[in-house]
Amino acid sequence: MIYFLFIIGFVLLIQGAKWLVAGSSLIARWFGISELVIGLTIVSMGTSMPELTVNMLASFKGNADIAIGNVLGSNIANVFLILGATAAIASLPVRRSTLINEIPFSLAAALLIGFLANVTIGFNGLYELEINRIEGVIIFFFPAFCIYTYDLSKQDMQMEEAPVRDPSEKEWKAALSIAGGVLALFLGGKWVVEGAVHLAQMIGMSQAFIGLTVIAIGTSLPELVTSVVAARRQSADIAIGNVVGSNIFNLLFILGVSATVRALPFQDLSNIDLMVVIFSSTLLIVALITTRKMHIPRLHGFAF
Repeated sequence: MIYFLFIIGFVLLIQGAKWLVAGSSLIARWFGISELVIGLTIVSMGTSMPELTVNMLASFKGNADIAIGNVLGSNIANVFLILGATAAIASLPVRRSTLINEIPFSLAAALLIGFLANVTIGFNGLYELEINRIEGVIIFFFPAFCIYTYDLSKQDMQMEEAPVRDPSEKEWKAALSIAGGVLALFLGGKWVVEGAVHLAQMIGMSQAFIGLTVIAIGTSLPELVTSVVAARRQSADIAIGNVVGSNIFNLLFILGVSATVRALPFQDLSNIDLMVVIFSSTLLIVALITTRKMHIPRLHGFAF
């Protein structure tokens, strides 16, 4: 049965991505909101549902290695696998605001995680390599990013021309498309991850390795499919906003909430993974600056 759900999960991921992108694009056009803002919010949160589900279950069960590995591995996959694969399909234009604001915001979030995980002083006066519950509350800085995107959306609405709507396009259809997309991505990601973990355990993989690789890549499949679909539909802002927004959501919301449920002890391996997360965001900034054309060319996509 689990292998049947594994296959169905992939089908749901593909169809859910199509529904989510289609509904989000309609809302963006109707309200004069840029696709970048939609990508940073609705799409990125929707495609991050599998990560949130896995982390909450892992935290309640005390599986810290899976919770940490899932978030860090997903962020690495978002840049190197998802953004790379998407740019390899079609060169992705990037807004100047994304280079100056959103990507550095994601980098700052990773640095904050590294700082709190490595300078923790426990209440017993001993050094602890972990993110405790108090630090989880500090990490939960996602509302600040939501305020930023809200301000960005207001600027877009002022700059955009009055939207032209097709009478045949109904609000409930767009809402149903988004809701159906999120639900399909959630179930698809859950079933794919469960099947992948089952296969991994059969061949004796460790919990930390499963979290960093199998689960992280599995829960990133919604982002991969959504970004590829968005790129093919000429919606580059949704593709990029999905990746960057998902990285911020993973670090500042999912990891923060996970730590408030139960303290997350770090390992030396976790710090190495975090360094790769920081390196990926830094490399993305460098790649955009060196192109001088504010886009991610197909060559860089293949390199990523």
